[in-house]
Amino acid sequence: MKQHIPLTASELTYLWTSYMNASLTKAVSSYFIEKVHDDEIKPIIQEILNMSYEALDKLTNLFQSDHHPVPKGFTREDVNPDAPKLFTDGFMLEYVLNECALGMNYASMSLDSCTREDVYTYYSNLHSNFNKLHKKALDVSLSKGTYVRPPIIPTPNDVDFVKKQTFLTGWFGERRPLVAPEISSLYANIKRNALGASLLTGFSQVASSKEVRSFLLRGIDIAKKHITIFSDILKESDVPVPMGSDTMVTTSSDISPFSDKLIMYHTNGMIVQGIGFYGYSISVNIRRDIVSHYSRLMGEVALFCEDGTNIMIKNEWLEEPPQMVDRDALSKTKK
Repeated sequence: MKQHIPLTASELTYLWTSYMNASLTKAVSSYFIEKVHDDEIKPIIQEILNMSYEALDKLTNLFQSDHHPVPKGFTREDVNPDAPKLFTDGFMLEYVLNECALGMNYASMSLDSCTREDVYTYYSNLHSNFNKLHKKALDVSLSKGTYVRPPIIPTPNDVDFVKKQTFLTGWFGERRPLVAPEISSLYANIKRNALGASLLTGFSQVASSKEVRSFLLRGIDIAKKHITIFSDILKESDVPVPMGSDTMVTTSSDISPFSDKLIMYHTNGMIVQGIGFYGYSISVNIRRDIVSHYSRLMGEVALFCEDGTNIMIKNEWLEEPPQMVDRDALSKTKK
């Protein structure tokens, strides 16, 4: 008889988060599939919707096989597929591209911490599926001419080495031109902030709660401020800046496709991901002024995230992840 191996805390963490994200993706893409018109983009939306259904089934089996409660996630109460179209087809395509990139990243991290065979196999297949869909979505975006490629820099004549400490400076005096890793992270963070600002713009037009709308508007201002800071750094080195578009959002504002609970979870999830990307950017940036920007902006975003979490707690929208038993509380209840 094969010995049953319990899920580790790391595996539980990744599986729980995966369930919540797959549940969110199912809700959002089930709305998108009802609104998308483009014949090339529609199959992309359908595929990520199918992936979310498949993921939820497999994750449910993994939880149940280990006698763990299945997360609630998001249900039909959190999405209204009959609501008017809130986002353009172009936004939906960019949304899927971003989701696939995040999915590949998350699956890769999971593989490093998951040892049970069925869990490891799940994340191996998940990474492959996200990779394949990302390629399809990328090809569609390229063929439509909507994908903005990262900047191209001149090819150097030979290899060189840093000879002066001034390579690190940036606060005072003359700044050196940006190096490729700095350009890459600035460009990516501008794109992510622009997509996030568009998503929050749509959410802010339909959210029911005044408190939630105010939070979303604050998030849009923060994203636009960060875009300006990163863009100015690129412009200083004559690097082209990726351009966003307000046309990704329609003028719909009467009926919300999503519950405020879903809107807040999605928004806070993006904030957390943004903090992680800023942390990575610090690790690949060398100029001190750029590192300083990322450090300061991370603090600002972290406080914003805490405010969002407080709104979710106040409204009982924040589902608890698996946690360790509180031994002190157990001992106090014993008489």
